Amino acid sequence: MKHNYLVAIGVLALLGGTTANAQGRGRGRGREDHQNPPGQQVSQQEQQRRIAEEQQRQAEYQRTLDAQIRAAQARTAELQAQQRANAQLAAQQRYLQALRAQEAQLRTQRDYARDPYVSTAPTYRYRVNGSTRETNQYGADALRAAVNNGYQIGYQQGQADRSDGVPSNYRRSFAYQDANYGYSGNYIGRSDYNYYFREGFRRGYSDGFGSRLQYGTSSNGSASILGNVLSAILGLTNIR
Repeated sequence: MKHNYLVAIGVLALLGGTTANAQGRGRGRGREDHQNPPGQQVSQQEQQRRIAEEQQRQAEYQRTLDAQIRAAQARTAELQAQQRANAQLAAQQRYLQALRAQEAQLRTQRDYARDPYVSTAPTYRYRVNGSTRETNQYGADALRAAVNNGYQIGYQQGQADRSDGVPSNYRRSFAYQDANYGYSGNYIGRSDYNYYFREGFRRGYSDGFGSRLQYGTSSNGSASILGNVLSAILGLTNIR
């Protein structure tokens, strides 16, 4: 199922034609049925658990997203009242527009029973803040999307801050604080997505604000993180 991939593509298009190198699919939580070899199907019981988890995750994200849209609107109003913040305002307006698009996408009905994520056994391990997780290829795609999305938005924000003549500070950005851009509520927990989005964001911001590219490339206004940097951030390992 390519629902999350399409979300990433559609939302990135709203932010000035940036390319969506990463696909946004997949994730497990480290409680998969290990009697199934990696890449094969998990048990029916595990599939039902995943469906329930996905439904809960998406419902919780819908509530969170509503609140974040209101916060983004407030931040937009603050920038509108400031002088000499034109580039920051434009970036914030694009970000708000993207969150609204995500909200609309969440209303699309999803067929959990036919989603391959639900039945596919874990094939990767990764770590977040010292905790080990396991996931399948769909989760790995979602993690890659988080880093890529973070880098692209961070690059745009870094450029905006430099254009407005404000000091470098990636933590000041609403997009960094929110870290939900491109997330659909599918396959991985929001905290995991937020973590990897911010890892990509701060590198993208550094490249966008600075005078040279260290972590990615830029062409025709579209920024993309380097593959080796992406791999180093995620640290995905195959389950043997």
